[in-house]
Amino acid sequence: MITSKQRAYLRGLANKETAIMQVGKGGVTEPLLSTLSDALEARELIKLHVLENSGFSPRELLSALCEELGAEPVAAVGRKIVLYRASSKEPVIVLP
Repeated sequence: MITSKQRAYLRGLANKETAIMQVGKGGVTEPLLSTLSDALEARELIKLHVLENSGFSPRELLSALCEELGAEPVAAVGRKIVLYRASSKEPVIVLP
């Protein structure tokens, strides 16, 4: 569990990042979870764009992905969501 100060720090880092993937009508599938898990291991902080036809609200998708991936929710602003999970090998982002 991350603190609100750590979450604010991660939101600041995510501001300059672009969305690496879009989630659409396919929803949460095994290939999507596998890809996101690999991306979290490599980057630790990822931003996704939730399309209108996804069938999920951004907050619903954020909580579902965090539960499946063991990640921490950082932000859900508009149609963008941000997830964080520390790398198991060597963490790149040092939280305050």
